[in-house]
Amino acid sequence: MNDDAAQTYYVASAERGQTYPSLTGMLQADLCIVGAGYTGLCAAIHAANAGARTVLLESHSVGFGASGRNGGQIHSGHRQDQKTLEMWLGIDRARDLWRIAEDGKALVRALAAENCDLKSGLLIAAHDEDALRKLEVETEHLHGYYGYGEAKVLSAEAVAKAVGSAAYRGGQFDGGGGHLHPLKYARSLARAAASAGAMIRENSQVLDLTESATGIAVRTAFGNVRADKVIVACDAFIGAVLPELASYIGHVESFITATEPLTPELDAAILPTDWAIADTRHVLDYYRKSNDGRVLFAGRESYWFPPKNIAALVRPRMLRVFPALKSTRTEFAWSGTVSITRTRMPHFGRSGSRILFGHGYSGHGVALATIGGKLLAAAAVTKSDGFDVLASVPAEPFPGPQWTRKSLIAAALLWYKLEDLV
Repeated sequence: MNDDAAQTYYVASAERGQTYPSLTGMLQADLCIVGAGYTGLCAAIHAANAGARTVLLESHSVGFGASGRNGGQIHSGHRQDQKTLEMWLGIDRARDLWRIAEDGKALVRALAAENCDLKSGLLIAAHDEDALRKLEVETEHLHGYYGYGEAKVLSAEAVAKAVGSAAYRGGQFDGGGGHLHPLKYARSLARAAASAGAMIRENSQVLDLTESATGIAVRTAFGNVRADKVIVACDAFIGAVLPELASYIGHVESFITATEPLTPELDAAILPTDWAIADTRHVLDYYRKSNDGRVLFAGRESYWFPPKNIAALVRPRMLRVFPALKSTRTEFAWSGTVSITRTRMPHFGRSGSRILFGHGYSGHGVALATIGGKLLAAAAVTKSDGFDVLASVPAEPFPGPQWTRKSLIAAALLWYKLEDLV
């Protein structure tokens, strides 16, 4: 992950966030949460509102990782489509997972109602005819078996009008999807958690967890927490706290750029609908317009390290979609580490009797991490059937040691890139 957070457009466009003290001394808690991204912050909100003494530890600052750097897109469902989930897990479990994802979108809208630049509308743009046919089948399935009327198929002409580009063969519009400012959202969740009574401690990296019959000792460099339960919500970096989970996560560097504000002419022509867009390539492009009229464009991925010139990497992909932006400057460019799982489904579960975890949203993290945090808190404080549904999804480790996993995943990425060109 690029540690220079000042390079992100999100930091530049959000008001200065509230700072929280580092952990010093000893705190006693019913629940200690590790990680102040969407999962941890939402867990803190719901646990504190339920009356639990809650401590939230973050190694950097609130939203420093993927939660403050991502594309801000709100997707329906999971990374695996519903028909795939039905064949894999059965219809009943697939329906349960769909309901959880729908609850996630509703919860995002409730929590991001103010000051998070929340907007409705998401378009999945088909890059070829085969992708369009798959979107047509999926849309019909969502209508017929899930009663989901927010999705509809658009022609190439309708997509060109909505996007301001003739790059696509058609697409699926999802009125239930949307987008927001991810860092503003993370900071608003932190304020809600603190208002509910959660104690947030930044710059407090967890060094180890020690479980005993009476609780868990959480150790940082300058302080400790004694808790009855712990939620580990570090997403891509969960292996640093729970090493046994390291093989279940793949690290993907995603690259995002922001242009200068568009001229009135370009603003009217490019993304006039103000929808978020994601295409159907394996190594996809995803983009949207910001509140101040910039194009936020993300493209390319890496399983190794971010390049020195991210803008030069992303810009050709943006110009392929929007040639009219040739003379528009790129003002911001940054990277963020996204977590993927081998199944492309979230990985939830327990480690021992007192530790719960959730991670691996594989690109659908805005809604799924939000609801995931709520379900983790319920499972830790009371009981959560929703957590059990997520925990029942089989997880598969990536093979081999870390260096081998990186090589295998990088090879898979290259294969998918070549397939996208066919």
